[in-house]
Amino acid sequence: MNETIKNITTRRSVKKYKDQPVEKELIDQIIYAGLCAPSGLNSQGTIILAVTDKATRDELSYLNAGKDPFKRSDPFYGAPCVLVVLADKNAPTYTYDGPLVMENMLLASHALGLGACWIHRAKETFETEEGKAILKKLGIEGEYEGVGNCIVGYPDGEPMEKPRKENRVYYI
Repeated sequence: MNETIKNITTRRSVKKYKDQPVEKELIDQIIYAGLCAPSGLNSQGTIILAVTDKATRDELSYLNAGKDPFKRSDPFYGAPCVLVVLADKNAPTYTYDGPLVMENMLLASHALGLGACWIHRAKETFETEEGKAILKKLGIEGEYEGVGNCIVGYPDGEPMEKPRKENRVYYI
């Protein structure tokens, strides 16, 4: 089987991680794969926040959980790295471009032997005052919408393979 197709068909969402940081060289490769994703009119209107600082990562986890002080589970499943994808709302195809970046990063993580998972609520996180403050602190200006959080780390165990649903393809 072709290596690219094998990487696509064997990738699974990982929801349990070892307490081990991911090397910057690997994170950089994952980010570059994301930046190589296609974008409408080649607008390249997506940005990526690479969060490895534990305090910032924990703040994002709290915001992602809806700032619920009683919610005890970590929506990032203990992953030490969160790659947040945001898309420039002025790019004509921003709602499509961001998910392509996410998928490239998920596949790159798997190809490098790491685990990854797409975690939603980036949109809601960066609509909060706290989320906007994070962008402002980084000097990011403009109208950006959170697309997703790509959590990355070393898997703790093997992810479960789930069968693909049937009757999803129709030939004409």
